[in-house]
Amino acid sequence: RQPQPSGMESGAVTVRTKKFVTNRLLQRKQFVCEVIHPGLAGVSKNDLKEKLAKMYKVADPSCVLLYGFKVAFGGGRSSGFGLIYDSLTAAKKYSPKYLLTRFGMGKAKATARKQRKERKNRMKKVRGIKKSKGS
Repeated sequence: RQPQPSGMESGAVTVRTKKFVTNRLLQRKQFVCEVIHPGLAGVSKNDLKEKLAKMYKVADPSCVLLYGFKVAFGGGRSSGFGLIYDSLTAAKKYSPKYLLTRFGMGKAKATARKQRKERKNRMKKVRGIKKSKGS
């Protein structure tokens, strides 16, 4: 069995951007990213991030956020959404919290959703000073 080429090693991977918009208000560039990768199941987002950072001359590749990639039926082509922020502070300021946690820039909520709901419902049953104690 021969080793498969991983990601960008195969020169056949093409990255295109469509619907490119410069959003000055949110200090970012936003676009639909189309990746053509014949013979590969998919391309890692880190490889794409580095390639896009080089394409658009971005100093810090962590300012490039890629998400929502779907492989087209039949394979060989994927498309998703990309954002290139002017700076890391702009990314932290304007990106949704869930995306920041996904990219390792924010912190996840401490407790599980189910635990929070159970606690809320327990609080409904007590009155007065007991509520502040928490249970």
